[in-house]
Amino acid sequence: MTGKPPSRGGRARADAGRPKPGRPPARARTGPRNTARDAAERAAGGRDLGDAAPWDQGEAIPAAKSPAAKSPAAKSPAAKSPAAKTSAAKTSAAKTSATKPPRPPRAPRAAAPPARPPRAAAPAPTRRETREATAAALATGVQTLEVTPDEAGMRIDRFLSVRFPQLPFTRIQSLVRKGELRVNGKRAKAADRVEPGASVRVPPLKLDAAKPGPSPARAESDLAYLRSLVLYEDQDMMVLNKPYGLAVQGGSGTKRHVDGLLEALRAPDGQKPRLVHRLDKDTAGCLVIAKTRLAAATLAKTFRSRAARKIYWALAAGVPKVRQGRVSTYLAKEEVGEADARMRVAQHGDEGASHALTYYAVVDQAGQKLSWLSLKPVTGRTHQLRAHAAHIGHPLVGDPKYFDIENWELPGGLQNRLHLLARRIVIPHPRTNKPVDVTAPLPPHMAQSWNLLGFDAGRYDPIVEAPEG
Repeated sequence: MTGKPPSRGGRARADAGRPKPGRPPARARTGPRNTARDAAERAAGGRDLGDAAPWDQGEAIPAAKSPAAKSPAAKSPAAKSPAAKTSAAKTSAAKTSATKPPRPPRAPRAAAPPARPPRAAAPAPTRRETREATAAALATGVQTLEVTPDEAGMRIDRFLSVRFPQLPFTRIQSLVRKGELRVNGKRAKAADRVEPGASVRVPPLKLDAAKPGPSPARAESDLAYLRSLVLYEDQDMMVLNKPYGLAVQGGSGTKRHVDGLLEALRAPDGQKPRLVHRLDKDTAGCLVIAKTRLAAATLAKTFRSRAARKIYWALAAGVPKVRQGRVSTYLAKEEVGEADARMRVAQHGDEGASHALTYYAVVDQAGQKLSWLSLKPVTGRTHQLRAHAAHIGHPLVGDPKYFDIENWELPGGLQNRLHLLARRIVIPHPRTNKPVDVTAPLPPHMAQSWNLLGFDAGRYDPIVEAPEG
């Protein structure tokens, strides 16, 4: 029968520290201390860390600088026992207090320096930087664009052409037609208008190389020239006095035009003033320009709703028998697709025919040869005033497209240039909705004719009494 092993319970643990009979008492530990507690006590200069607070155990005092290390008793073997350590510590403390004056109280610590203010956030990128970065990203992969508030109401094709000037418009139309353009996850049509916050998904694009901008000298010259044309300006809009012969937009063979000159007024954030309506190349006078996208959208709606009031002055051949009247016809292009095609009077229902309405009044006349007409267009069709003047048998002097009176000679001293001036415009301000009323002076060739014919530019203009619609 196998016996049970000796018990290692409480009795064995209680007797473990007692000397067994016949054995000498155990010596004090004099060997190296290898435990973590021994290392901590050595670092604390012999202090017992049993009752130390947790945050005091980390304040180690080097043993070489401890008073106990300098005591002669510390060098004896007996000093290594706990009793010797306690006695040596008391003796050293007594000597220290007798020979060294008490330490002065520590000076209060200096207040912590104030916290540094948070760094200012990096400035937001400008519109130009955003457009360039977006263009670079889109050239390599799919990108989602977010519509900004000042882009609200823009047609989707116009939105893309503004964001990517280097992207051909035919490519934009192709993207829309193939359904590759998505607005809020849905296929977009060219006539759809974007709203603020909408996401526009654009596929990878291949952009044309950027066209070099004008030289600094040319830009400065264009800026000075534009400034000389300003009739009215504020932070949202401006009205230019467009001269005779300056095109509003570029075309085949047209290198210098108002839209190109507006590059000199591009703001640091990348926004460029925008055209909101058009004048013929040979028509002088008031041309409205929007300085922000929001103003452009608002002014464009104003022109579409016919809320802008426009008055034109013209010099016509002959004198109308009805001195104040209205011309109401349908107009259509003779050559469909040509931007500057001649307009013809059409019938209701004809392909491409649009209704056009103009009020006119005779302000003064030079015999039966010439008459000063004041015109108020209600609609805004291409070449509307010129086509209507020719329709009633009194084409405008100097008009190369619609003047077709046979054997008619220009009186001496008058220049053979189109005598048509956008004299006055009254339009609600895009932000305040208050009326902005601007008047343009006669261009040089018309001023010369007025002087030769004896017309007074300050004469009362009866067209102001004409109906508004």
